Amino acid sequence: MKYIDEYRDRSIVEALVSRIKGKARELKRDISIMEVCGTHTNAIGRFGIRGMLPTNIRLISGPGCPVCVTSIHDIDIALYLAGRDDVIFATFGDMLRVPGTGGLNLQQLRARGADVRIVTSPVDCIPFCLANPLKKVVFMGIGFETTSPMVSALILEAKRHGLRNLFVFSVHKLIPPAIKLLMDDPELNIDGFICPGHVSTIIGANAYRFIAESSKAAVVTGFEPVDILEGILMILDQVLDSEFRVEIQYTRAVKPEGNLKAKKVLSDVFTPCDTEWRGLGSIEKSGLAFRYVYREFDVTRAFEIPAINSEEFHGCICADILKGYSTPVECPLFKKVCTPLNPVGPCMVSSEGTCAAYYRYY
Repeated sequence: MKYIDEYRDRSIVEALVSRIKGKARELKRDISIMEVCGTHTNAIGRFGIRGMLPTNIRLISGPGCPVCVTSIHDIDIALYLAGRDDVIFATFGDMLRVPGTGGLNLQQLRARGADVRIVTSPVDCIPFCLANPLKKVVFMGIGFETTSPMVSALILEAKRHGLRNLFVFSVHKLIPPAIKLLMDDPELNIDGFICPGHVSTIIGANAYRFIAESSKAAVVTGFEPVDILEGILMILDQVLDSEFRVEIQYTRAVKPEGNLKAKKVLSDVFTPCDTEWRGLGSIEKSGLAFRYVYREFDVTRAFEIPAINSEEFHGCICADILKGYSTPVECPLFKKVCTPLNPVGPCMVSSEGTCAAYYRYY
């Protein structure tokens, strides 16, 4: 299919739904499928995918939103850094309204006079550095493997320019270690994964071979209705045949090996490290730390971070939502205290957050 209309063609969607229902009857049991991409979570809600499926197919939203999985302690560190008089703090726009301990966020801090700037690309920080040589420019490096190569490119460019006032607060996360953790959780009992399309353009489908090796289905899927439904159908075929493999539905964008150049740029600057995920705890080798040769850009070397006692907001169940244990409608704050205009937890902030998707579409 060449054009966007074909990915939303009613007749194709109805045919896929009919085939899915037939496969679901053959299964004769409940099946759980998790998506680990916030764009998938949003698309599933937007296009009403859950309502099209038979009752024995359960779609679970996992930790697919990088804003949501950033720990509250890292948010508090960001607030400390942004509040310093000697700092220009740069970040992506969807980080501004994520509350830290006590409810304070970067947007409120900016209203009080902090120099907090929104960027659309990490390299936007370089002009800040050149125009403000007496200031320390701190970029909050957030995101999965989709955005982290761009931060690597920023570091390489800063090194080339000889910049000495740029620092990165790396809270990047790697998707495969989180999938491994969820895959082994007996409470979830996941049968298959809708693997993230954007991340997979970088790391490639081969990165998920461990899923198939554990006798679970894995399909890298695009974001249109036909993409998602075809991905679900491919997962059902694997489960019915008990022949597990990593398949690429999103062939127009994803290769088995991924983007080799982007992966090299990433590995040149960063190395995997243990890191804290909101809701999931510390996951081994799931974050990114600077390699020794680029340690001068590490924010933890430039600043002495004070001890911060971070506390989650009472009543918020974002942790359980990110693990797939609960849905937003089970949260006592959902649509009452917690709304997109007044988010209590991070899952309500970003459009990729599960709570934000449920608020808009359910």
